[in-house]
Amino acid sequence: MGEYSKRFAKAYNKTCHRVGPLFESPFGSAPKYGAKKARTNIAYVWNNPVERQLAEKAEDYRWTFLAYATTDHPFSKKLTIRNARWPMRKAVKEVKAQYKEGKPMTYCQLQRLFHPLDPEEIQQLTDYIISTYNIIDYKAASRFFGSYEEMLQALHANTGSEYDLNEVFVGKSDAHYARMVSVLMRELKLDDIHNVLTMDTDNKYAMFLLLRKHTDAMAEQIAAFLHLPLTKTK
Repeated sequence: MGEYSKRFAKAYNKTCHRVGPLFESPFGSAPKYGAKKARTNIAYVWNNPVERQLAEKAEDYRWTFLAYATTDHPFSKKLTIRNARWPMRKAVKEVKAQYKEGKPMTYCQLQRLFHPLDPEEIQQLTDYIISTYNIIDYKAASRFFGSYEEMLQALHANTGSEYDLNEVFVGKSDAHYARMVSVLMRELKLDDIHNVLTMDTDNKYAMFLLLRKHTDAMAEQIAAFLHLPLTKTK
């Protein structure tokens, strides 16, 4: 996870024209021994978006990858390559080649591949990439609960609040971030939300005021979203 975080931060900084650490503090990690602790942590991780009000159920949130346990296209129509348009066929071919070489998809690649696609194709390609790169062992996780269906039932029974994992969150819901993206994409007519992050501080401050007007997000959430020092917003 440490190596992954470093690579992600490096790619993110390059795309957003920023420098320095991306995450505020080092994360902690420790092996979990015993079935009870394993179940606790599995439920905690998959229920994160439910706890943060991003989805009603863990499997409804694409980025938990939980829905991919039973299908390779849970959020799109099944992709049939022979019937796909040329941009989609070209994108799938590039994803296959990248995966075969053991390389991750980069921001620049993704932006280039998604640009000529329509909304339905974007969902199909997203599902295809996730399914191709997915390394989650769903059977191993399910065995801690008995079956996949019993695991889902356990996840639905709670949202992780009962677990003794002390974390400090800004605000209660992370759904604000999706609304902020929507507002800025609409108001600024952006093709890529990352363009906001490359703006200078004065322009970001203008975006801060815009988001304060059009969303009910907390000042701390907006400042974090824009990579803007909170002192600048006061």
